[in-house]
Amino acid sequence: MDDIEKTELEAAAFRRLIHHFQTHTEIQNIDLMLLAGFCRNCLAKWYTAAAQDQGIELSYEQARDVIYGMPYKEWQAQYQTEATPEQLAALEQKLKSHA
Repeated sequence: MDDIEKTELEAAAFRRLIHHFQTHTEIQNIDLMLLAGFCRNCLAKWYTAAAQDQGIELSYEQARDVIYGMPYKEWQAQYQTEATPEQLAALEQKLKSHA
């Protein structure tokens, strides 16, 4: 496999991941953070950083639109649920372990 093929496969896998997150709105960001250590917002930050590395001007909000498939505030209003006290405590513990 050459570098171009590798990049195309990586891009296809990334698009599939984004599509999965866009169609599975029941998956909450806090659950992603607790299980995987990253969420949709992390992906948007990585997407923004990749754009900057390529000299492409892209804001974090624009990147979130790409990742969420809609403006973040709209996704948040439609799909985000309130985190439970248990989830918040678990997230706090997880974030402490990353420091």
